[in-house]
Amino acid sequence: MMYWYPGMGLYGWFFMVIWWAFILVAIIALIRWISSQGNGENGTERNPLDILKERYARGEIDKKEFEQKKRDLTS
Repeated sequence: MMYWYPGMGLYGWFFMVIWWAFILVAIIALIRWISSQGNGENGTERNPLDILKERYARGEIDKKEFEQKKRDLTS
């Protein structure tokens, strides 16, 4: 049963649904934001060797520099 309040107008129910949808989305966003805190970069932490491999794959460093930095990281 839907109640009609003075001043609610013909589309009052529509705005009420929009309001509760906004509240629901805000709660979900807050929960996701809180759960992502402390997980690093979007929940995936990269170690230095992974970053070095990515730089080599993109061509930012050559093989000689890659091998030298790899030895430095693993020693």
